[in-house]
Amino acid sequence: MGAELPSLAKTLSQEKIDRYARASGDFNPIHVDPAFAAQTPFGGTIAHGMLLLAYLSEVLTAAFGQAWLSDGRLKVRFKGAARSEDAVTVGGHIQRVQEGHEERRLWCDVGCLNQQGEVLVAGQAEVKL
Repeated sequence: MGAELPSLAKTLSQEKIDRYARASGDFNPIHVDPAFAAQTPFGGTIAHGMLLLAYLSEVLTAAFGQAWLSDGRLKVRFKGAARSEDAVTVGGHIQRVQEGHEERRLWCDVGCLNQQGEVLVAGQAEVKL
């Protein structure tokens, strides 16, 4: 227990945020309109929360492969906003293991931090192996 999951570092850009908007169909101006977003309490555009969760899923897929993709569960809270040009790090560690007769379940604490170490996303993943 306590084993670290693989970590992933990504640098956000407005281009990546815009590409995610096109892929998801979410063109909320807080994500894609710098002039609009500058007038909000955020002071600029922010990344889609689901983009950060996609990075988190990438880490969990690297750690658990098909088991994560077919039976993984994720419960998170968004704690802060990721901005264009932020360097985010996504990762986690195994928090608990339950051995069953025919299966093994793992619970992992997972999260996403920005370059200042501020928590952007925190939660728990569960996977059956």
